[in-house]
Amino acid sequence: MGAVVPSSAGLSRAMSHWLPENPREWVVELGPGSGPVTEALLKRGLAPDRLLSVEKSPELAKMLHGRFPGVRIVEGDAGELDKLVLEHTGQRQVGAVISSLPLRSFPQDLEERVTRKIHEVLRPGGCWVQFTYHFHKRRINGSKPFDLQSTAMIWLNFPPARVLVYRKRG
Repeated sequence: MGAVVPSSAGLSRAMSHWLPENPREWVVELGPGSGPVTEALLKRGLAPDRLLSVEKSPELAKMLHGRFPGVRIVEGDAGELDKLVLEHTGQRQVGAVISSLPLRSFPQDLEERVTRKIHEVLRPGGCWVQFTYHFHKRRINGSKPFDLQSTAMIWLNFPPARVLVYRKRG
């Protein structure tokens, strides 16, 4: 996990704001951790059977299965996102990717690889929502094929976080 404490309700709500308009589109959540963003996505109206949550930690994945029945919780690596999406949704593209991965703390090649995979699975016009603890508005490495649509600081989070929203061109 990339956080000292779970994401706040305010950060989780800010990330869940960017769900696709079509309620039948799949949403992928990367790095759900203990589930605060998962909970916000479901409270916002996302059907559990439209959420694919990818968690690398076996312990957290097991806990999430118990906490969120109906959500497809997959123990896996975001570097294999294209394979995971196809295997678990039957689709090649999804409407949104909501990421709590600490991408900026990854080695640059891994950060760019995960970003390429997000681009590959996101449908044209779909949103990639990413939070970071960096205060500056610098783009995520590998995000050039996306338009930066929105950026907002969430001050009532510990530590404060920035939500970046990218939209896939096309």
